[in-house]
Amino acid sequence: MLKPRASIQRLHPYHSPIVSRNGLALDLNENAAGCSPRVLARLRALSAEEVARYPKRETGEQLVANFLGIAPEQVLLSNGMDDALAQLFAAYLGASDEVLFADPTFVMYPMLGKACGAKVVRLQSGEDLALPVADFLKRISPRTRVIAIANPNNPTGLVAPRADLLRIVEAAPEAAVLIDEAYFEFCGETLIGDRARHPNLFVARTFSKAYGLAGLRLGVLTGAAEQIEYIRRLCPPFNVNAAVLACLEEALADQSFMRDSVALAQRGCRQIENLCTELNLRFWPSSANFVLVRVCRKAGEEAGQSARTIAAAFVDAMHRRAIEVRDASLNPGCAGCVRITAATSEQMPQLLNAVREAVVEVRR
Repeated sequence: MLKPRASIQRLHPYHSPIVSRNGLALDLNENAAGCSPRVLARLRALSAEEVARYPKRETGEQLVANFLGIAPEQVLLSNGMDDALAQLFAAYLGASDEVLFADPTFVMYPMLGKACGAKVVRLQSGEDLALPVADFLKRISPRTRVIAIANPNNPTGLVAPRADLLRIVEAAPEAAVLIDEAYFEFCGETLIGDRARHPNLFVARTFSKAYGLAGLRLGVLTGAAEQIEYIRRLCPPFNVNAAVLACLEEALADQSFMRDSVALAQRGCRQIENLCTELNLRFWPSSANFVLVRVCRKAGEEAGQSARTIAAAFVDAMHRRAIEVRDASLNPGCAGCVRITAATSEQMPQLLNAVREAVVEVRR
């Protein structure tokens, strides 16, 4: 009987988290402002010939390299950041290796590590959910082949200091250290400029968040040219679609739209945080386009109700008010927490009012 590799048999599938597209979808950290009008205009202008031909990814890599101020040999475009992560993990992880990360963080890291047959080493952040730098430094070993760190982190929105990240990079010269900067535009802190001094450092970006291109799928992986070339050997030549490549130049050119959408999300996050302060809800100050909020009174909760039950009830209460938010309770260290994406200025009053009502409902 045909069977896949044992590591695939043991893998739990990651199902799409989309619950509903009705009402306000504030559960997937998408750009509430949409995408640039210039991108839409370019999409509408696509010709039959452009659609019929195989895409040339290298043209897009040159555009991104010019924008970032690095060589095109140091850039690999991918079908969303998930694709870039899968290629990187596959290039450096084998059955006797370890992938190291700290919870809570992006759910794809353990899944991709397990798919490669590697040992998944999970560190646990403290109550403040900050990156446990000392634990990373203690746990790095000769078997550590990939270290994955989201900065800003998802689902917390927290940023680790550049100096701490570089300590980890320097402590693991034989490991591929990935700094996942999916939310870079919301915080402005990056390690891209440190690649030249650290050949084991990779920095990933996405066009799904600040640029609003989640539906078109475009990720960016940067690193030393020699290492990117190894990963390129695994990468199918036509993995990035023609539509997003055609729109890329306009997306990069319209920095005004990107800055405005970032400012919009930042204002929305501050409004959510101010409401949490008013309602005495624990939250983590965000440097992304979402806020992590603990909707129960404490992690253990009271009166026999578990924190996870209360978080699920809050998500349901918001759903009944036509707003989708993400239940984050299954993330280690996030019991009783939900993740709320910032909405547009016009939508924020509806969101804030719904949060007020839902908190009262679940705390009766």
